[in-house]
Amino acid sequence: MDTSAMWPGAAPDRAAALAQYRSRASFYDFELALFEPIRQEAISQLALRHGDTVLDVGCGTGLSLGRLQQEVGPKGRVIGIEQCPEMLELAQRRVKQQGWSNVTLLCTPVETAAIERMADAALFHFTHDILRSPEAVANVVAHLKPAAHVVAAGIQWAGPWAWPVNWFVLPVALHSTTSLEGLGSPWDKLAALVGPFDVQTRCMGAVYIASGVRGKPKALR
Repeated sequence: MDTSAMWPGAAPDRAAALAQYRSRASFYDFELALFEPIRQEAISQLALRHGDTVLDVGCGTGLSLGRLQQEVGPKGRVIGIEQCPEMLELAQRRVKQQGWSNVTLLCTPVETAAIERMADAALFHFTHDILRSPEAVANVVAHLKPAAHVVAAGIQWAGPWAWPVNWFVLPVALHSTTSLEGLGSPWDKLAALVGPFDVQTRCMGAVYIASGVRGKPKALR
């Protein structure tokens, strides 16, 4: 990937992200294995109930689908959104193998996803570029019910004093995002629409789990 545009203020490049994830699809599950405990903790913080509808934003190969499907039960609905066909093909294979009839997968950019129902919760797991897109965030939040639970998890700068940790964060960011913009607080555009977030850190500050409950809608600057 060309990283010349990844200066701190550069916006995410959706076309570059698509190319990036197409190249990673076959080994993506292996790459994310280290962060599986973060995924499980993030899903737990969604506080899902049987019958809920949950959005898996940037669902990738579907690693979160099984736990989400289990949490909402057979009367609930899981909607995965992923723009990369190669990633979504693997997610579709996972759904077919498990026989999950209540999982819907949308192959589309999040910004233009046609979400057909209002959701009780939304998960953003290691989706930095999506979180930095005002259009993507606004589209998701517009399809959340009042008091919907929202959880975002991913990498972040650990702080200017924690340079050894940030030497770990930087190559991960260069490998998995197209922009370093907002890496200090990746969830802030989401929080501007949802409401205050509780932010916890893991991995010596390199990883965050941010959770909130949708309150009164606000204008996104």
